[in-house]
Amino acid sequence: MALTKQDEKHLAHALNLARAGIGFASPNPCVGALLVDGHGKVIGEGTHNYERKMHAEILAIDEAGKKAKGATLYLNLEPCCHQGRTPPCTNAIIKARIKRVVAAMADPNPVVAGKGAAQLRAAGIEVHVETSGEIYTTARRLNESFAKFISLHTPLVTLKAGMTLDGKIALAPDSEAMNAPPGTRGWITSEEARAHVQILRHASDAILIGVGTVISDDPLLTDRSGLDRRRPLLRAVVDSRLRIPLESKIVQSADGDVIVFCAFAEEHKRQELEARGVRVEALPLWSEELKVAGGRPLREAHGRLDIRELVRRMGEMDITSLLIEGGALVNWMALAAGIVDKVFLYYAPKILGGEGAVPFAGGEGFERLSDAAIVRNITMHRFAEDFAVEGYLRDPYAHVLQSELQLVKNKK
Repeated sequence: MALTKQDEKHLAHALNLARAGIGFASPNPCVGALLVDGHGKVIGEGTHNYERKMHAEILAIDEAGKKAKGATLYLNLEPCCHQGRTPPCTNAIIKARIKRVVAAMADPNPVVAGKGAAQLRAAGIEVHVETSGEIYTTARRLNESFAKFISLHTPLVTLKAGMTLDGKIALAPDSEAMNAPPGTRGWITSEEARAHVQILRHASDAILIGVGTVISDDPLLTDRSGLDRRRPLLRAVVDSRLRIPLESKIVQSADGDVIVFCAFAEEHKRQELEARGVRVEALPLWSEELKVAGGRPLREAHGRLDIRELVRRMGEMDITSLLIEGGALVNWMALAAGIVDKVFLYYAPKILGGEGAVPFAGGEGFERLSDAAIVRNITMHRFAEDFAVEGYLRDPYAHVLQSELQLVKNKK
């Protein structure tokens, strides 16, 4: 059954409720729920907050009370049907005698996908789950980090950079401006673009840079969106030999929200960092035998941390989304290692030129076009005079159990 204009309106409302969970729901998905009576009046709504445990559906049902009987429940995500930290939402929906459930997409969680809708239908409830269209696409994008995390137990990795039209992210290291004190060298991108970066940070669980960026730019690396969040943005630094300065802003502001990944750590330096609230964790080095697509050895990877293991460790910490804001080498290592799921690249209408200017991705590069990282499903954004390219190297939903989701399509 096709959605009516009213259905689309209420689903859009549910999506807005779900967006209110950004920064609060992780490692769970962002979910918004809306209960509407037979006259089209909203009688209950809810937004999931991980700290408060209760799911959006339960909040909406509790607010509606006895009025929930015969109502329609709108959600951005199929209701859960398994026992987790809370009982199954499907049981509460059936008990409330809700007549109809409309969801913008199926749950990518393999223990739910399709089963929640099937249980509701078996109880005589009319269920509609979208599988295409604008609302469906919007709902998928909202919870793409959860989809990746719940399927592979590793975070969605987004590579972000701001650069000139000729792909330069910084001046030449030996230039007069580059040697000026951090914070006085000027910005490549506009104020509007930089403000949007803070929105990306707010939507991320963790952010990653290399120690070279700490030494050269001394960034604070915090979420300055002005929006509240449940847990602080985890600030991570790749630093093989623990060179991070104790006087750097990121160390001076640490409060259990900074982690430095290293391979070689002088014990006194480790103790000094940990005394300042910085967590230090060892990672293995990248093996010389590892290769990029096409079978070519990664020569520059020798002696550097295995960034793939870093991503796995992040998953163990319940980090569902990782934003990389690295320099040229970290960017290249991430691409060569195949850990990047999507990119968000900001371009300023400037041409820097010069052989010494720092490129977006340094390192050896790929020798054949067939080995290049391909960006698909591109969306363009405009920020004042700047523009940005958002696109995917991998589909975050690629590992969702298609056999389970087929239940939704077959019984729609």
